[in-house]
Amino acid sequence: MMRFRVFAAVALCAAALAGKPAHGQSGSDKVVRIQIPFAPGGGTDILGRIIAPRLAERLGQPVVVENRPGAAGAIAARFTAQSVPDGLTLMIGSISEIGINPSVNPKIGYDVWRDFAALAPLASTPMVLVAHPSVPANTPRELIALASARPGQINYGSAGAGSGAHMAAELFRYLTRADIAHVPYKGTGAAVADLAGGQVQLVFTTLPSAIGLVKGGKLKAIAMASAQRVPALPEVATFVESGVPEYLMDYWYGFFAPAATPRDIQVRVHAASREVLRLPDVVASFEKAGLQAMGGTQEEFTVFVKKDMERWATVVKAAGIKVD
Repeated sequence: MMRFRVFAAVALCAAALAGKPAHGQSGSDKVVRIQIPFAPGGGTDILGRIIAPRLAERLGQPVVVENRPGAAGAIAARFTAQSVPDGLTLMIGSISEIGINPSVNPKIGYDVWRDFAALAPLASTPMVLVAHPSVPANTPRELIALASARPGQINYGSAGAGSGAHMAAELFRYLTRADIAHVPYKGTGAAVADLAGGQVQLVFTTLPSAIGLVKGGKLKAIAMASAQRVPALPEVATFVESGVPEYLMDYWYGFFAPAATPRDIQVRVHAASREVLRLPDVVASFEKAGLQAMGGTQEEFTVFVKKDMERWATVVKAAGIKVD
């Protein structure tokens, strides 16, 4: 059975596999382009750049990363959905443009089940609330009190309206009634950069996009949205420990391709991805970034995505979240 460590607070209502390119492929000069739905520096981008060179080795052909940010991931998703289904256009999809955005944006421009094939689960990481060091709050409860004393004056950045980062903040607001204001960006990397510069006070983000700045003292981590503390930042308490027990949210990533992509290509990408995730250097890079490899068959991943979409549809409806 697949073991996914993904939570979405519906309490609201190893040795490397040596070898040749997957399935005995002899290689090709044709370039595989991995679409990254957000600007450089975010979790999706970091993940893509870790696995792309190793995927190229397994597929026996060049693999490049292309950042295509905007509309909380919808621009890259639409581009991927409309691409030729020949295996040369893949997307690292996530909880944002696949799991959440379809429920909050009726004009999103794609249908997940009509337009995509879910190929392979890749990784998950807990969401973390990070703040500029000048913010006079070090715990969720202190932040809630600060927001109550300064209603609407505490700003948080996100990867865009309808993104996972935005929904993480909306979920926090719904659970705690904290009055904080939204400042959307075209990606988490840009939001975190402005946070470090003091342009916004908070960001709910994935661990890979913030861990370096937290360890370097340029940002402070308020709490982790995981069930337990994570090895990458063991000193950071969870929301569960900090008095917000319902607040649990992991951010997941996986490979998607245009729906009409031939079955043999889908199988090949899945097999190559599984091999890449077992490589010792990839495992080490994941641990450093705060990523957790995900496992399972293509069919299990498809079921997982469907359930996660349903889960977020429930959350969005209960919280009354809409994106114009």
